[in-house]
Amino acid sequence: MYQIIEEVVDAENFLRLRQVSGLSPRSKQTAEKALPKSIYGVHIRLNNKPIGMGRVVGDGALNFDIVDIAVEPEHQGKGLGRIIMEHIMSFLDKEAPKDSYICLMADVPALYEKFGFKLTRPQSEGMYIVK
Repeated sequence: MYQIIEEVVDAENFLRLRQVSGLSPRSKQTAEKALPKSIYGVHIRLNNKPIGMGRVVGDGALNFDIVDIAVEPEHQGKGLGRIIMEHIMSFLDKEAPKDSYICLMADVPALYEKFGFKLTRPQSEGMYIVK
């Protein structure tokens, strides 16, 4: 039975879930530094093993970024990404001020469109840099 935990997952499982779900790799050192600074986190466990996760980062008032949404491949297609997003959106509904900006990078736009997110084009373009 799936168990929802409203906490950021530990660094080891964070790195594992990113890897198995096809997200870009991160180092253990940076994960251990970054994860405690999350504004909110949620993960899903099965038999005490994290199999899905998501978190919110930002300044807690003006800007919120939804990041690291990942579900193990064998558990994808079961609505777990939606459950993770429901918890994140519930947190943001309570904590994010009305004029705050909430964004994300969408690998699966259809999931996020269900929660009201829209593509920024043509008004703006998403950009990034990796060091």
